[in-house]
Amino acid sequence: MESSVAIIIPCLNEVASIADVVESFQEAVPAASIYVYDNGSTDGTAEVASGAGAIIRTHSTKGKGGVVRRMFSDVEADIYVMVDGDNTYDASALPEMIALLQQQSLDMVVGAREPVEIEVWRPGHEFGNRLLSGLVASIFGNRFTDLLSGYRVLSKRFVKTFPSHSGGFEIETEMTIHALEMQIPFVEIKTRYAARHETSESKLNTYRDGARILRTIIQLIREERPFAFFGSFSLLFAISSISLGAPVIVEFMNTGLVPRFPTAILATGLAILSALSFFASLILDSIRLGRLETKRLAYLTYRPSDR
Repeated sequence: MESSVAIIIPCLNEVASIADVVESFQEAVPAASIYVYDNGSTDGTAEVASGAGAIIRTHSTKGKGGVVRRMFSDVEADIYVMVDGDNTYDASALPEMIALLQQQSLDMVVGAREPVEIEVWRPGHEFGNRLLSGLVASIFGNRFTDLLSGYRVLSKRFVKTFPSHSGGFEIETEMTIHALEMQIPFVEIKTRYAARHETSESKLNTYRDGARILRTIIQLIREERPFAFFGSFSLLFAISSISLGAPVIVEFMNTGLVPRFPTAILATGLAILSALSFFASLILDSIRLGRLETKRLAYLTYRPSDR
């Protein structure tokens, strides 16, 4: 039986480009169902998308993360294609991405963006993407080069077992770290990335959303690497305690006096904090392993994408 494909497009005020997106992806994969989830557009995006042949759904709560969660929950298919509605991603690469997913029994194929010209990248966007991708790679493994790509082909078992919490553009970061932590099979392939339509405005704020993505990474490090996260605080407190307490101890051994009593109290407090952070890291790491086993069991309830 041929696998069903759903192309899911979160959209907000993309009237200038949405028809081209729907038509190009329909041409690339004629058998696919195309869903446009309108996130409160005021420019007629939904009407234009419907005229181009898309199935229209609405999601009133603003934020890409919430829209993606809704799409993953509502749409049923064997293969999901997540793409933005700004006509920057290359539809002609989709058949190859789907073929890779099926032939190699993958759960995610990411279209790593390769700009057709330098001016495609917004100021600071490429640097921020490289910085954040490097940070994630250094902690979770050097396997992704384009952390923030919104062009992804996903298996049903990834979509239906992905525990998303993000509300905005952090959703791609959360998906990436989930894939790394679960050690699911995936690949990246280079895909052409074009400029937006001149009348289309990006919803991504480089600094505000960059800060939110960085915050999400830190939160996920805390949740997925609690031993390293809290263990680093334990080490910091221990070093501070020793640095402050060692002279006090030496002086006490030489004179039998503790003239710097406040310093001794501070060093003792830091030592207690170090111990608490260490034991917290052990406990939270055990909880993490339990959560990981639960996610793994849920993941295994779905068949691979090649069957």
